[in-house]
Amino acid sequence: MRNKIFTLLLSGFVACSSAQATKFTLDLDGSPTNIKIQPTMYGIFFEDINFAADGGMYAELIKNRSFEFDEPLMGWKQQNTQTLSHNLDSGFLTIYSEHSKTNKNYARITVYNDKKYLLENEGFRGIGLLKDAKYDFSFDLENVSGNISAVIASLIDENGEVISNVPIIIKGEGWQKYSAVFSASGTVEKAKLQITFTGNGVVNVDMISLFPQDTWKGRKGGLRKDLVQKLYDLQPGFLRFPGGCIVEGRTLAERYQWKKTLGNIADREYLINKWSSGFAHRLTPDYYQSFGLGFYEYFQLSEDLGAEPLPILSCGMACQFNTGELVHLEELNPFVQDALDLIEFANGDVNTKWGKIRSEMGHPKAFNMKYIGVGNEQWGEDYIERYQIFEKAIHAKYPDMKIISGSGPSPDGEFFDYGWKELKKLNAQIVDEHYYNSAKWFQENAARYDKYDRNGPKVFAGEYAVQSVKTVSPDNRNNWESALSEAAFMTGLERNADVVTMTSYAPLFAHADGWQWTPDLIWFNNLQSYATPNYYVQKLFSNNKGTDLLTISHNKNSVSGQDKLYATAVKDSKNNQVIIKIVNTDHKNRSIEINPKNIKLGQKLIKTILTAPALSDENNFEMENIQPVEENIVIKNGKFSIEIPASSLLILKTK
Repeated sequence: MRNKIFTLLLSGFVACSSAQATKFTLDLDGSPTNIKIQPTMYGIFFEDINFAADGGMYAELIKNRSFEFDEPLMGWKQQNTQTLSHNLDSGFLTIYSEHSKTNKNYARITVYNDKKYLLENEGFRGIGLLKDAKYDFSFDLENVSGNISAVIASLIDENGEVISNVPIIIKGEGWQKYSAVFSASGTVEKAKLQITFTGNGVVNVDMISLFPQDTWKGRKGGLRKDLVQKLYDLQPGFLRFPGGCIVEGRTLAERYQWKKTLGNIADREYLINKWSSGFAHRLTPDYYQSFGLGFYEYFQLSEDLGAEPLPILSCGMACQFNTGELVHLEELNPFVQDALDLIEFANGDVNTKWGKIRSEMGHPKAFNMKYIGVGNEQWGEDYIERYQIFEKAIHAKYPDMKIISGSGPSPDGEFFDYGWKELKKLNAQIVDEHYYNSAKWFQENAARYDKYDRNGPKVFAGEYAVQSVKTVSPDNRNNWESALSEAAFMTGLERNADVVTMTSYAPLFAHADGWQWTPDLIWFNNLQSYATPNYYVQKLFSNNKGTDLLTISHNKNSVSGQDKLYATAVKDSKNNQVIIKIVNTDHKNRSIEINPKNIKLGQKLIKTILTAPALSDENNFEMENIQPVEENIVIKNGKFSIEIPASSLLILKTK
């Protein structure tokens, strides 16, 4: 209903203003440009920042489920246990460690008084529960001594009221896995898990876990359904993972190591997240990676989304914004071998070492990986030296593999120029460029790639987002001005599809209570998620990318900001459609005349408008005011005119 009201208001606004709108003629030429829009043109960049994985897309609801954080009891509380006491009236928990194991810690719980001892987990800024939804609860337990006969697990709301509880009978000797199912009697955003015992004695406990049953594709211990659905709806051409700066780590010891993310979930070794202390304004010491979402799951997600998997690996350089720690060139071989082994894991048959491991995890068929990234956002001579070694080794064994290299964190400057110069000499295939800048910069750089070398490396616009205040400011907003400016810039990316073959906004996700960086494409809390205006811009471009570039011009020039208008056009040969994208960054409506040449357009036109009453407007959890509005109209053959509101993105689609 809100969309319908907004549509009526928008239509009325356009009608009242059309008499004052300035006419602008666009010539649409249907002659072949022989430029293909790559299926990878619009993709997804995933980084575990802003609680994107643990506490986000990875649907586990228990924080520090295996007591593996550097502070093993972080996230856990014993309300009736005192530090300087024998706790004979309740009980206490002690952490035991076996350092030879990757899952090194477990909890030894001594219960003296089962009426008073309780253990509580706070979840990731609380535990989100939906009324009548079911949740799988499990834990590993070893009954050491005494007469403990049951574990009683309860989910409680913010006031301590029980939402659901389940008793689990304890029997047998040695470590055993126990499980039960909760059914929530109410919806709670910030619930907690409480554990009590029947009987007194000593037990060892590990891997205390809680998952919603309603996950993406119904997979046990899987991914959060609403978040993955938003990714699926983007129709992405690729999924880049796992980052981002977490690939590099603050130190090399804290870099992302993909081999440690495979196999049994319980045996995947925890690692503190780089972003736990990345920004002084948002310190999050409880931000860890359990790797329940590991490389196998990333490949599986890519397959689910119909997207090309694009893993990025460490090139032996820690984040240059942190320590910049380097591996000596003569010691780089293990890092290179990791890249070769990853390709075998993704593409090798079941008789290879790593292909067999993939098969044993449940995917005998190869993932058919075509792209791999060497390093993330590195710069300078040290990076170029290391890139050369990786490139030579990868292409010697896998000549068809496409390698992503990097031009550093900035879209210009000394290191950017140096990186491009050297990578051109090395005949690099695809160079990753990043842009975090103002709305003005994005609008003024829509023609950035018009003069790029057509015979040089292709471009991956791997990270970009308008910064409404300034880069790294916690006050940056996902407002309409930022999304509109990104749309203007994206017309330039698409118009130069012979150079730019991959693009992705960044970062992807942000937890409303656990973020470190803003702006972000999708915001979520423990119960809900919402799409930003930036998301809808990405969706409109990706869902309408077409297959072949067409020429659309004004006075024989590309439409890249003249009179604050931007435009691009494509043909979708699969659906026999012509798609025109027009962005108006002006504060007034415009009348656009489309003059088709060498092409015959159908009479039925689908018009989609994305706009907002004010540039400062945003979406939120209560309401997504800024969404595309679609309308079917009829046009005559030949020239036709159409209105585009002030500050809006217009998509025209016709057969």
